[in-house]
Amino acid sequence: MLDIIQLLPDSIANQIAAGEVVQRPSSVVKELLENSIDAEATQIQLIVREAGKTLIQVIDNGKGMSETDARMCFERHATSKIRTSDDLFKIRTMGFRGEAMASIAAVSQVELKTRRSTDELGTMVRIEASELKAQEAISTPEGTNLLVKNLFYNVPARRNFLKSNPVEMRHIIDEFQRVALSNPDIAFSLYHNDAEIYNLPSGKLSRRIVDLFGKSYREQLAPCEEETSFVTVRGFVGKPQFAKKTRGEQFFFANNRFIKNSYLNHAVMSAFEGLMPEGSHPFYVLFIEIDPVHIDINVHPTKTEIKFDDERTVYAIVQAAVRKSMSQHNLAPSLDFDTNINYSNQFFSFNNAPTPTSTAVPSKMNQADFDSERPFAKPEMSPREKSNLSNWNKLYEGLDNTVESFEQKRVEQSSFNFRNEEDYPESQPFTLKSKANDLLESRPLRSSQDSDATTFQIHNRYIISQVKSGMLLIDQRAAYERILYEKFVQYLQKNNGTSQQLLFPSTIKLTPADFHLLVEIQDEVRNLGFDLSVIGHDSFIVNGIPADSPDENEQALIEGLLEQFKRNESELHLDRVENLARSMAKRSAGRFGMSRLSNQEMNTLVEQLFASSNPSYSPSGELTMKILGLAEIANIFQK
Repeated sequence: MLDIIQLLPDSIANQIAAGEVVQRPSSVVKELLENSIDAEATQIQLIVREAGKTLIQVIDNGKGMSETDARMCFERHATSKIRTSDDLFKIRTMGFRGEAMASIAAVSQVELKTRRSTDELGTMVRIEASELKAQEAISTPEGTNLLVKNLFYNVPARRNFLKSNPVEMRHIIDEFQRVALSNPDIAFSLYHNDAEIYNLPSGKLSRRIVDLFGKSYREQLAPCEEETSFVTVRGFVGKPQFAKKTRGEQFFFANNRFIKNSYLNHAVMSAFEGLMPEGSHPFYVLFIEIDPVHIDINVHPTKTEIKFDDERTVYAIVQAAVRKSMSQHNLAPSLDFDTNINYSNQFFSFNNAPTPTSTAVPSKMNQADFDSERPFAKPEMSPREKSNLSNWNKLYEGLDNTVESFEQKRVEQSSFNFRNEEDYPESQPFTLKSKANDLLESRPLRSSQDSDATTFQIHNRYIISQVKSGMLLIDQRAAYERILYEKFVQYLQKNNGTSQQLLFPSTIKLTPADFHLLVEIQDEVRNLGFDLSVIGHDSFIVNGIPADSPDENEQALIEGLLEQFKRNESELHLDRVENLARSMAKRSAGRFGMSRLSNQEMNTLVEQLFASSNPSYSPSGELTMKILGLAEIANIFQK
């Protein structure tokens, strides 16, 4: 019987290895950028076309390679980084496995141009599908210029699994940001289809963060540093008030290598405990310097997962460093027991204003010290100020009663029109409807006398309605979210979202990652009612917004929608239509969740909720209503 075990050819073995190393264009970008860093380059340029599917080119001014090294770098397990097994426990370079270049050359067409400073001529090597096509001496600048063309051209099944260009470009930007953050002393630039995305000069880490993520980050950065004999932690953390609902801007680097570690992320989150709303995620860029003997990098080919031999100690030091940073920069809230929280309300009350009283100041403190201790204390008014205040009081006399009567009339006149138009004579003046009611389609209601007795609102948040079995309690915000969600799903399925045109179109500028995300979903976003036009590599013109959008500026509206979309995408893995409908409903429901409603509006809300496909729960799974039966109510009072 013949032997059946055979040694695989190098070309097939390289394609198998490429399955782990080269998963998508961003994997190629990561490996090539790290090679340039290991070559001690001070300027690195990344050029991509069609999100890396057609071309990925990295140009650096590093050490370059000799003629022999230029050919050897494409062989499997060929590397200049390690020599013995002991070197695995003292790795300081980004690469060391010797798999990346061989794997890339196995699934693409590669052209390498390189020259050392001591050589007069450089070397050009061209390889396709692991097969050497050409090698010759050429004139080329010092450093390395590597082109990767037509990725996965010889593996069509793998190429078909690639996502759209905006999706792949988002992954490339993510990898570029990680490498650029870990090396602020190196100048980086990124071009996509001849458009400049980033041009980052060398400088400090704080400047690199601002250049990558925007000027708004300048206000929220707080330095973080802690040095011990075992590990050193340095970097920046964001202030709690700037925390976002989405993950993605949390960066850990171990010896300048980007890592993913949920255990250390928990250390940072625990340091922020009690300072942020639940479900929020702070921004941080933290560098961990540790002796390579205490970590194991050789866990996965992507090298983003490492193991610490004493992970608990690292956890404690990271947590202590973040807490120390917050205490030093006054990021933790403090309690002021001298502050009168009711003072601001009294200060702006013109009617029945309280008579100002003087406060005794201890003799050992001067007035300036006292004011600094009580920043909200009300100073004693001069006679002239008292006279001015009395004059202002006369001017506003009776205003409260007038405002209350006016508001009552406006609510009555602007109630939702539930009757047919023919019931009204043409001579009747036109009144504006409440904008919140436009969300709900009119339905026949009970008489106003009956609805007044059975439905009412508490704290502008909950609706209580009488039912046969007892009492119905509705969460107003969750109910709106359910109704709006089904409305937006209909818009997306039928492509008929209503748009409210802006009087003056506004220009919004997004981060490169958010820009490519919006480009990716722009067709669906237009179906919601947005009227957008691309005007650059990071900007849009907004001509219209959905008629049911929250009352906020266009920049905040779109950024909030994208943030919610990314959060759903990472946590729930929804399809695009479902994700957008949920995201927009979540954003819009907050606008109506704390608003005052008339009886007609409340009853219409209840009817629309029960007409939905799942009235008991919001799209995110929150309970929208609770029925308290008569027996349950009686049990509360132990009857």
